[in-house]
Amino acid sequence: MIPPSELSQLRAAAAQRTEAVAELARRICEVPAPTGNEQARAQLVASLWRERGYTPEIDATGNVYIRRGKRENGPVLMLLAHTDTVFPQTTPISVERDADILRGPGIGDNSLSVAAMISALDVLDELEKETDTDIIAVADVGEEGLGNLLGARTAVERYREKLGAVIAIDGNLGRIIHVAVGSKRWRIIVRGPGGHSYGAFGTPSAIHGLGRIIAAIADLQVPREPKTTYNVGIIEGGTSVNTIASRATALLDLRSTDIAALDRVAHEVRTIVEQRAGPGLQTEIEVLGERPAGERSQADPLVQLAASAITWLGMEPKYGASSTDANIPISLNIPAVCIGITQVERSHTLEEFLYVPPIGDGLAQLTRLCVEACTLIAH
Repeated sequence: MIPPSELSQLRAAAAQRTEAVAELARRICEVPAPTGNEQARAQLVASLWRERGYTPEIDATGNVYIRRGKRENGPVLMLLAHTDTVFPQTTPISVERDADILRGPGIGDNSLSVAAMISALDVLDELEKETDTDIIAVADVGEEGLGNLLGARTAVERYREKLGAVIAIDGNLGRIIHVAVGSKRWRIIVRGPGGHSYGAFGTPSAIHGLGRIIAAIADLQVPREPKTTYNVGIIEGGTSVNTIASRATALLDLRSTDIAALDRVAHEVRTIVEQRAGPGLQTEIEVLGERPAGERSQADPLVQLAASAITWLGMEPKYGASSTDANIPISLNIPAVCIGITQVERSHTLEEFLYVPPIGDGLAQLTRLCVEACTLIAH
């Protein structure tokens, strides 16, 4: 336990950094970082670490690592904050401040979290607080879209034998993500001979076959508990209005908090793809990504520490399920949670914004949890 006097110092130091964290988030946000093209933002983050006296490393995936502490042995605490965004490279990014609101695409998801990760270590350094284990801070890639949690997978695998716990930073302040929503992302491909819409009428169309598949998927009955979902998000195909399509594709997202339920719905969809397109058409499933499911109990010591840090702020913790970087350690039975820094709204839209005043509390929460998690895993 951290003595009350030290907690007061920690909270005061975090509060004083509220505006600095917001400004750091703005700087990070204004460097484009679509999934798969995070290099420029990685370089910025590395430079920010160097300014603070750390020696960052950028790996082949684009992850940026630093280590706080000089222990060669023993467990470590890992922090994960993803650098990638859902916005294309060409998206104009302008971060604007309007009183207590900071607005910009990607400002809350996840520029603020990267800024908070850096700033949490700033607070520890300012207070000259030595944690009971070393901290590995990772600004990681590939969390969004079809990134398939590449950065988190790479970082966790690198330190797997030494990981005592993982804290992912993402989402809203007051919420504790301790249930990992698993997913499967597929490209469904239908092929046929094609032809002229009039002259070759009756030739099977890849688009019509794909439509039959999508309609059958939409009729699937899935359990509400454990929550299991499906969605066709993108469809493509055909060359003109008067051409029988020779190829059509759909991107499918399947999700569940339960591995068995996810596998069941995936089996049902695979059967539909194999059987419902119709005569004369060939089908294929291309696996684009798989995110593992899992759960840490609310009674888990790390989850309880996260709840205590939120309660300390005068808030009621909210427990939930989501798909985050924490999926990877949770699926490997490594203690892990995902927490947020402030309230973020309109995520994944050009109108995304966050509230600045709670940042100080969010930073205090994160810093306290880092200290206490290190103590937990050291003993």
